Amino acid sequence: MKTVLILAKGVLGIFLTLLLTVSLNAQESFGGLALYTVRDNMGDDAKAALEKVKEAGYAYVEAAGYNDGKYYGMAPEDFKAYLNGLGLQPVSTHQASATLDNIDTELEAAKRVGFEYFVIPVPPMGLFTYNAETRSMGMKGSVSDLAEILTQMGKKCEAAGLKLLYHNHDFEYQTNEEGIVPIDYLLEHTDPKYVNFQMDLYWVTKAGADPLAYFEMYPGRFKAWHVKDMDEEGKFAPVGEGNIDFKRILAQKEASGMLKYFVEQDMTWDKEPLDVIKISHEGLKKIGFH
Repeated sequence: MKTVLILAKGVLGIFLTLLLTVSLNAQESFGGLALYTVRDNMGDDAKAALEKVKEAGYAYVEAAGYNDGKYYGMAPEDFKAYLNGLGLQPVSTHQASATLDNIDTELEAAKRVGFEYFVIPVPPMGLFTYNAETRSMGMKGSVSDLAEILTQMGKKCEAAGLKLLYHNHDFEYQTNEEGIVPIDYLLEHTDPKYVNFQMDLYWVTKAGADPLAYFEMYPGRFKAWHVKDMDEEGKFAPVGEGNIDFKRILAQKEASGMLKYFVEQDMTWDKEPLDVIKISHEGLKKIGFH
């Protein structure tokens, strides 16, 4: 009888330990990661990289690896199943290749994964420009053309049960040659039923704009954020190691309309991306993200 009791206590102890471990892991898993940060790792071994993303403490992800009907080489259903198996939620996807001609196909793939947000990361359909010599971004064509394209795409997203967001860089927050601030035009000439925005906090800061001013002028339009820090040289930095006042911005998340946020670091310099995402997750905790 004594042996049975000892064994029972041992089994109970193991069970409680496992329960506590699961509980602690659940508490620590929060926030999202833009997989663009670990794009090289995803290219080498997507499944192994996603395991590391989960281990780093993230609860959901944003994809940036759609090509020819697949995400990171996986059929949409397989990608969804693998994420679900890890306990990662597919929330958002950057679809740089979307056009008015192919968006229906891309929307179908995104729906099969279970994404909520379909994000246009740069002016689509050949409007985006990049000067490699000066490392500057911009667009050709008129902002009114971009607004119309986004509206048409947004209507298709709404009909498919997805939500369209437009992601900014710095040039959208700066006055162009026509005297127009593109982001202002887009906010004023698109319907929030069809088009909303993913604010990249680094690029807004780089442009010299104040996120809070935009939350006040256009409340509720910024449904998602990219949380990306800036060092004293103006370069990308892990969250919490730069000089962007995220606490000030986070305090106004309700005015923003932010429902999801994603850590992103375009370049990690002398650090490994899989190490950087751990540093940034710890930074999120200290700042007060959850």
